[in-house]
Amino acid sequence: MSSPHPYAQELGAFLRARRARLRPHDVGLEPGGRRKVTGLRREELALLAGLSTDYYQRMEQGREVRPSDDVLDALAGALCLDDEERRHLFTLAHAARRPAPTRARRGPERVPDSTRRLLRVMDTPAVVLGRHLDLLDWNPMAVALLGDPEGYPADRLNMLLLLFDDARTGGRTCPDWEQQALDYIGMLRTAVAADPTHPRATAIVGELSIRSAEFRRLWSRHDVRESVSGAKTFRVPEVGDIVLDWDTYPLPGNPGPVMLVFTAEPGSPDADRLRLLASLHASRVRR
Repeated sequence: MSSPHPYAQELGAFLRARRARLRPHDVGLEPGGRRKVTGLRREELALLAGLSTDYYQRMEQGREVRPSDDVLDALAGALCLDDEERRHLFTLAHAARRPAPTRARRGPERVPDSTRRLLRVMDTPAVVLGRHLDLLDWNPMAVALLGDPEGYPADRLNMLLLLFDDARTGGRTCPDWEQQALDYIGMLRTAVAADPTHPRATAIVGELSIRSAEFRRLWSRHDVRESVSGAKTFRVPEVGDIVLDWDTYPLPGNPGPVMLVFTAEPGSPDADRLRLLASLHASRVRR
């Protein structure tokens, strides 16, 4: 038997996670008796999608199956996928159709000089993240808000590795810690869909899976994020809590780095606290 296709494996894991998320009443089925599985049974999902149970089971097992777009449409409907999840399903399935995985381009990620200049003149915290959430560059305002990353080895400068670092996060007192973890994990899932065997993704997921039960739980959800925006509360002893909006902006390259920018509503108390924090940081730098 040939070795499993990495995209087919990822496709199967995604289908299993989405099937486990559904309950019979979500899709108009009667629960009936005691159930041994979380979520829908394979035969129930296959029935909803108009597939044979054996065919669907082979898909979940990552075996040699090349579903048509009609089959994928039926599965997306049966699994109640949103637009982002549907695109993820098609991305994995189309890649799994190829007889052998294509070799992805894995050159070093570069931050354009113009982007570096832009970072330095921005008066709000901003960082540049690689496709696997490696921290590639940052501005002085980001140092004031997030801390100075200079003391970390290059391979540890990764937003997920830092987020799950208990010693650094001080016990994870941030009230929206799990949501931020889900956002970052969703972004990494999207990168994995583009290249499941990339050594950097394998190293990050492998390390966190070994040392963090929380990561294993959140990673197994197979959530995906193509672009992320949201709000985050920063607990800064010097100035108090600061609530900032954050957005990601793609930079040139496909796939390429993104700029993550934190902003506050002009004239708000959060904007005042951010300016005060910047002033305190500038004073420390001068000293």
